[in-house]
Amino acid sequence: MREYSIKMHTMRSLCRLAALAALMLLVSCAQPVPPARAAYVGDWRGENMQLLITAGGQVHYFRQRGSSRTTVDMPIQAFEGDDIIVGFGPFKTRFAVSKPPHREGNVFKMTVDGVELVRGLVPGDAQA
Repeated sequence: MREYSIKMHTMRSLCRLAALAALMLLVSCAQPVPPARAAYVGDWRGENMQLLITAGGQVHYFRQRGSSRTTVDMPIQAFEGDDIIVGFGPFKTRFAVSKPPHREGNVFKMTVDGVELVRGLVPGDAQA
């Protein structure tokens, strides 16, 4: 009986290790943001929401609604219209972009999932 228990524990450990390795491989498969979408890259902030999009194609998202918090850390899969699709394999999330990044004075603004987000100017932004 003890030998069976040790084998089961070993199998569970190997399965967890394999799942972790697969997850790390998938996360590392992010594609860089295409040059045509460079304006999306940056640290976007709005009321109770933060969206960090890296040039390497990773998305880090945080939103709080009342006592509920949502966090997403996934690679970009695609852009569909102005929307951003993130995830890996069948696990994906759409960020609905109703107003794509646009410059207003000394900041860029974008509306995602109904929330206006703002980011400051960064090197490489086009001059107005």
